[in-house]
Amino acid sequence: MTENRQQNAEHESIWQEERNTACVERHELTIERMRRIVTESTVGEAFQPYFQECALFLLELEAVRRKVEEGSWWKLSLMEMQEYNRRLYVDLLPEQYEKSYASPVYACSVFGKELGQILSMLYAELHGGVGYAFENRMDYLTILNELLIEVYNCFEEQVPEYKTLKEILYWYASDYCDVFLADRIEEQLYPDRSFATNLILHENLKDERYLYAFGEYITENELRTARHLASLSEETIQKMADVYTEGYRIGFINTGKDLSKKSVVNIRYCLGFERVVRRAICNFEKMGLQPVIYRAASSVITRKEQIRIGYYGAIPNKQYEYDHRSDQALFLDKRYVERKLDVLKNVYEKHKEQAAQFAGPAVIETFGEKPFSPEVHEEALSYTELQQGLILQYDSKSGQITNQYIKGEERSFTIVAYPVPEIGNQYSEIFDEVIRINTLDAKLYEKVQQTLIDALDQGEYVHVLGKGENRTDLKVKLWKLNDPEKETIFENCVADVNIPVGEVFTSPVLEGTNGILHVSRVYLNELQYRDLEITFKDGMIADYRCGNFENEEDGRKYIYDNVLHNHETLPLGEFAIGTNTTAYVVAKKYQIEDKMPILIAEKTGPHFAVGDTCYSWSEDIRVYNPNGKEIVAKDNSCSLLRKEDVSKAYFQCHTDITIPYEELEEISVLTKDEKQIILLKDGRFVLPGTEVLNIPLDEDTEVNEMKPE
Repeated sequence: MTENRQQNAEHESIWQEERNTACVERHELTIERMRRIVTESTVGEAFQPYFQECALFLLELEAVRRKVEEGSWWKLSLMEMQEYNRRLYVDLLPEQYEKSYASPVYACSVFGKELGQILSMLYAELHGGVGYAFENRMDYLTILNELLIEVYNCFEEQVPEYKTLKEILYWYASDYCDVFLADRIEEQLYPDRSFATNLILHENLKDERYLYAFGEYITENELRTARHLASLSEETIQKMADVYTEGYRIGFINTGKDLSKKSVVNIRYCLGFERVVRRAICNFEKMGLQPVIYRAASSVITRKEQIRIGYYGAIPNKQYEYDHRSDQALFLDKRYVERKLDVLKNVYEKHKEQAAQFAGPAVIETFGEKPFSPEVHEEALSYTELQQGLILQYDSKSGQITNQYIKGEERSFTIVAYPVPEIGNQYSEIFDEVIRINTLDAKLYEKVQQTLIDALDQGEYVHVLGKGENRTDLKVKLWKLNDPEKETIFENCVADVNIPVGEVFTSPVLEGTNGILHVSRVYLNELQYRDLEITFKDGMIADYRCGNFENEEDGRKYIYDNVLHNHETLPLGEFAIGTNTTAYVVAKKYQIEDKMPILIAEKTGPHFAVGDTCYSWSEDIRVYNPNGKEIVAKDNSCSLLRKEDVSKAYFQCHTDITIPYEELEEISVLTKDEKQIILLKDGRFVLPGTEVLNIPLDEDTEVNEMKPE
C-alpha cells in the first residue's frame, strides 16, 4: 500500500507540483507574515483576537499541508488524525458557534453590522481552505494568506471604511475567478485531477485513517458507515455497485443516447461509501468511463448557496452553512456576473473536446440526519432584489453555456440513496431494508405501472384530493394524445436514473392546472418544511406559505429562497404517482418518514415538482416506454419558449414535493366525457391490476394488529 501510495502521489502531483513551485517564494513570505500577526499588536484591541485566530488557523493549515507533502501525515495514529480533524472544524460546530466569528450574529455583536458581516464572511472563506491543505494546494493557500494580510494591513493604521473592505473582497473574487472557477470546471472534466479517486482506489479501506485523508469533517456517521460496509459480504457490495452503475447505463439506453461516445463519469457521494465506489469505478471502466470525483465547493467564488455538489463528509453545522449561503451578496454586481460568465465560456471553449466526453453524474445520496429547520438571522448577508435578478441571469446563462459544451441530449445521470447511522439504533436493519428497496423486481413494477398509465392516458385531468387535515385539492391538466395507439402521456419509470423503482410521471399542461398542494411535513434539499401549502393557477405558483416560523413573512421568504430559488413564480414541471409501497411501509415501520430522501419519498405517494420538467434541455429527444409507445408529454408552455428565447425557458431548479399515502383521500382520472377512473382511494390502490401494490400495506397492517397493546 505504501508503494502504491507513493506511485499514485507522484502521478497526481505533476500538475499541482508545477503550480506549487511557481509560488514557493510568495507562499513562504505569507507564512512568515502570519507568524508575526499572531504575536504583534498593530491593530486595534477589539480586532486583534480576530486576526490572531485567523492567522493561527492558516498556520494550522500550513502544518497539515507540509505533513501531507512530506508523507508524515500517514505516520499519525487514528487518534492524532481525529484531533487534527476536530481542531480544523471546531469553530464551526454548534457548541462553539454562538461565540465564533464564523457566526454573523456574534461577529456583528462584536464589530457592528457592516464590519461584522465582512469579517464573518472572510472567516468563512478562510475556513473553506481545509481541503486545499490535504490536496497540497500551496497556490490556493497562498491566495487565502494574501487575502487575510491585505485586510489586516487596512486595520493597522485605523479602522478602515466599509467600502474599502468591500472592494478588497470584490477584487479577490473577481481576480481569482479565473483560478478557482476555471479549476473547478477542469476538475469536472479531467480524471487525472481527481484527488479522491486516488485515495479510493489505493488506500487500505480497512484502516479507518483513510477517511481523515480527504480533509472533510468526520463524525460517527462516516466512521460507522465505513464500518458497516466493511461488515458486508463481497457479494452484497458488488450488488450495491451493480444497481448503481447499471442504472446509469440503462438510463442512456432508455433515452436513446450513445454512451460509447463518452469517456468520463462524475461520481458524487458522501464519505464512508468508498468500498462501493471502488467497485463502481471498476464497473464504469468496463463501460469505457473514467471517474472524476471532485470535492464539494467551499469558496464563495464557486459554491452555490448551501447546496453541496461533489463529494463531502459531515456538515459541521447546517446553521453555519445557511448563514453563509448568500455571502457573495457582499460584492455581487453585473460586472462580476459578466466576469464569471466570461471565465465559464472561455474555459469550456478551451477544453471543448474534453467537455464533449462528459457523460453526466452518478450520485450516491445519504439520508437519516436529524431534520434541520434554520433560524433566520438578519445579520447574515442577503441579496437585494437587484442581486436576485443577477443570480437568475447567471444561472440561466451559465446553464446555456454548459449545455452548449455538455449537451443535455447526450448526457444522463443516476441517483441512489442509503441511510447513515444517525437515522437511529436500527441503522443496520434499515440499511438492509434500503438495499432491498433499491433492488425490487423492476419487471413487476413495469407491468403494474403500465396498468396505471393505460388509465391515465384516457384522462383530461388528474384530481388529487387530500384527507383529514391535508388541504390538497388540485386538478392537473394532462397532455392530449393525437395517436393513443402509439403515444403515451406518462413515463413508466423503473430502476434506471432514479433508483429505486416506483413511479409514473409526466409534464403537466400548465393552462388548466389549478388548486392547492398541501403537505404536513416534508424535507427538501436538507431543509424541513412544516405545513407547506402552495397554490397553483394555470400551472404557475400563485401563492405559498409554511408553518416553520411564527412570522408568516419569514416562512414566505424561506420558501422564496429555497424552493422558488428567488423566482417570483415557478411552473408545475412534473406530476407523478409513486408506487413503491414497500418503501412507504419501511418508512412507517422505522418511523423515519421525515428522514427519507426525496429520491425514495417521491415513490411513496403522488409528487409534484416545481421548476423545470424532467426533460429539460433534452425535450426533442424521442423517448419510449418499454411497451414501445412514445412519451410525448415532455414540454410545457414555459419550456417551449426555448424555441424563441432559451433564457425564458428554464429555471435551473426542480424540487419534488410528495404527499404520503395516509394523507390522501383520492387520486382519480377525469376523462373528456366526464368519466371518473379512481386510481387510489383512502391511500390504497383500487384500479384493477394494481392491487398487488397493496400487499406491503396489508402486511404492515397485520403486523401492527398482532402487536400487543
